[in-house]
Amino acid sequence: MLTSRRESLWTLSEEDIEALEIGAAILGTGGGGNPYIGKLRARQALREGNRLRIMPLRDLPDDAKVVSLGGIGAPLISFERIKEGREGLRCLRALEERLDFKADAIACEEIGGQNAFEPLITASLAGLPVVDADGMGRAFPEMQMTTYSIYGHRSTPSVMCDPHGNVVIFDHAITEKWHERMARACVIAQGGASTLASAPMSGAFVKRFSIPHSYTRAIALGRAVRQARESHADPIAALCEMEQGRLVHTGKIVDLKRHLRGGFVTGEAIIEGFDAHGGQTGSVLIQNENLIFKRDGVVEVVVPDLIIILDIDSGTAITTEMLRYGQRVAVVALPCHPLLGTPEALEVVGPRGFGFEDINYRPMAANEPEGGSAP
Repeated sequence: MLTSRRESLWTLSEEDIEALEIGAAILGTGGGGNPYIGKLRARQALREGNRLRIMPLRDLPDDAKVVSLGGIGAPLISFERIKEGREGLRCLRALEERLDFKADAIACEEIGGQNAFEPLITASLAGLPVVDADGMGRAFPEMQMTTYSIYGHRSTPSVMCDPHGNVVIFDHAITEKWHERMARACVIAQGGASTLASAPMSGAFVKRFSIPHSYTRAIALGRAVRQARESHADPIAALCEMEQGRLVHTGKIVDLKRHLRGGFVTGEAIIEGFDAHGGQTGSVLIQNENLIFKRDGVVEVVVPDLIIILDIDSGTAITTEMLRYGQRVAVVALPCHPLLGTPEALEVVGPRGFGFEDINYRPMAANEPEGGSAP
């Protein structure tokens, strides 16, 4: 079905993969799994002769069958336990067999972190392209928190695979939240990190309800940061300028609470301000990803807007499992995609979707100080 469109496919190089690691870490808002591991696996796939190909969203046929795929579990586990490598392909083949179809393309569940690489690696093994889009435009901790699910896709039947070779099929879930609950219980039994492929979507649905240009955006972000470093410019300023972002805090991590609970990494990072933020205390609440930023106890930035903790010198995003006492960091906020800011989306990915009943979402642009968005 896609043969007439192959000339528009973008085959990634090792340089593209290096840039994607940086950009996916930024968009991961602390979660999605450590992208360094994903980069190594993608680079190995390239060196073994596989092609990692991106398809422009506009070129996806309306009747294409598109399978979304990604890792599920705690980022800490995915960093400590290396994948076997073919979990995603086993998921795809089991799903195709269960539903008697052949996938035409793979879609990314979340562009953040290692989950930017999982679809690429699986697609390269299957000889398929990955659509230049995803279901989050960032990373979220739960499966129902995709634009696919929010806007009507039923993700079961789905298939989950672990590094040991186990294959689990979720035949039917009465809601997307129930699918998440059952899968979360299963991933704990499988050791805390697995791969899951969801029921296929039509190309028409993906074009309407996915976050567009995810891979090109992430790679462009990575290139911008690398170029700033090479020219001895400020990579954080380059990031804010490119993404209409805002530097909200600079400081040193002076306390860190982090726990593994129910398949999630939860906790809080306390950041004692310095330079322009001296005398102020910032805090970031975490559930796999960075969810809420407070300054001196007052909420300033809230999910679904993006909150990123970066090394203050290199501009490298620090995933939640890599946060450490004493790190000198910058906290940057980026606006979310409009598909995440609708009333139906905020019910799922706004503060109340994470149990913060007393916090209302206010777009970060509404909190922007006079004088612009870049630091």
